Amino acid sequence: MSKMKSFSHHNELDQLLHGLGLKTFRDRYQELAEKYEKTGKGYPEYLYELCIQESEAKDILKKERLLKSARMPRNKLLGDFNIERIKGLSRALVERLAVGKFMDTAINIMIFGKPGAGKTHLATALAREWCLEGRRVLYRSTSQIVEDLKKAQMENRLHVYLKTLDRIECLILDDISYLPWTPQDSGLLFQLISERYERRSLVITSNHTFSQWGTIFPDKMTAVAAIDRLVHHSEILELNVSSYREEEAAKRKKTIKKTD
Repeated sequence: MSKMKSFSHHNELDQLLHGLGLKTFRDRYQELAEKYEKTGKGYPEYLYELCIQESEAKDILKKERLLKSARMPRNKLLGDFNIERIKGLSRALVERLAVGKFMDTAINIMIFGKPGAGKTHLATALAREWCLEGRRVLYRSTSQIVEDLKKAQMENRLHVYLKTLDRIECLILDDISYLPWTPQDSGLLFQLISERYERRSLVITSNHTFSQWGTIFPDKMTAVAAIDRLVHHSEILELNVSSYREEEAAKRKKTIKKTD
């Protein structure tokens, strides 16, 4: 790059870059220009590096926004989830699901296990990976989403709210079997499941197997219809282990006994 002439339009350039939303360009073009002037590289290389830096900065901001909007209760990492302790759980399957391509065909993920088995950890850790892949994800406990649906119904905007949720590529409903549901609750839950059927993905965690879902959907036909929609396109992960918290407590107790 030949020696650059003095540039007298810095303020105008700053305003233009700000208007175009090119923050990294704005922050780094002078520093990078000085660097390239010294190395003698050409203008295309200079522009290319600025574009790369702008793209990387925007990608980081996008991932930060997706993680924030996902509203995960805790920052769980997939690397901290001990797959080996769960017999029958395929590492290859978990790693494949972590990529997030299943959302392109509206596949659901069902995670079953006892309280403390790690269902929420696995669901939120996978959700974090999906955000980093650029996917729009939302975590809600099932009780929270039911309250949201009830409020929307009371305000005569249920259809609008369901359409808003349709923008979410993967909706996580945690602890679907945590509370007994009223007919109104289960009806709204079924409406949500039906709305997303073959359109958008759901991740559902449950302490109860499908045979016990009578407590979630008191009406037998609704229960059958809901399960049919969820299972039609799904991956089922069974965490057949005792509570992780119980295991940790037992280990601590054992350690204390040894030291006594």
